[in-house]
Amino acid sequence: MVITIDGPAGAGKSTVAKRLAKKLDVAFMDTGAMYRALTVKALRLKINLEDAQALTGLAAKTVIDLCNEAGKPLKVIMDGEDVSEAIRSLDVTNNTFYIARTSGVRHVMVDHQRRMGQQQSMVGDGRDLGTVVFPKAEYKFYLDADFKVRCKRRVDELRAKGQVVDEEALAKDLAERDHQDMSRTVGPLKQADDAVHIDSTAMSIDQVVDFIASRVRLT
Repeated sequence: MVITIDGPAGAGKSTVAKRLAKKLDVAFMDTGAMYRALTVKALRLKINLEDAQALTGLAAKTVIDLCNEAGKPLKVIMDGEDVSEAIRSLDVTNNTFYIARTSGVRHVMVDHQRRMGQQQSMVGDGRDLGTVVFPKAEYKFYLDADFKVRCKRRVDELRAKGQVVDEEALAKDLAERDHQDMSRTVGPLKQADDAVHIDSTAMSIDQVVDFIASRVRLT
């Protein structure tokens, strides 16, 4: 069984997906973390992020695993290294777009994600899970929220980690990410025709999780 949760940045997809996976006792697949992990490697190697061929070659020879351990946060392992913290840096956040828009990279990632979906039941979140990666997923949801609310959530998330946040700059960056995600030619962000739309503007994370769980039948 595959449950997909797509939507824009700051809508709460990852948090909802993690809690839902725990509630249903299935694996959690953070597709964004996979692209972020490859971004970490590309930045370290100082690869030109506009060089599609180089990025595709890098993806083909990079091993990225998502480790789900009961009672523990998801671990993102790249070539044997735990990069769970490294992938959340601002530099990685601002450059993952280049990786995610590269068709060759997405081809490699989608193949890997589909294999993961064939091996176990899971909840996944991303931009194109319900439209491209798992078009025949049993359950699809599109999670959205008012732009100002998404900005506030992201600010609160970063400040909770002890980071200093420029709210105006963050809002500008989020708006740019929305534009990039929705306008890219490969795997653009959009709602699948058969996905259930959820506006989480006035909902808590637990309310969203409970709503989705109420729609899912475990088999």
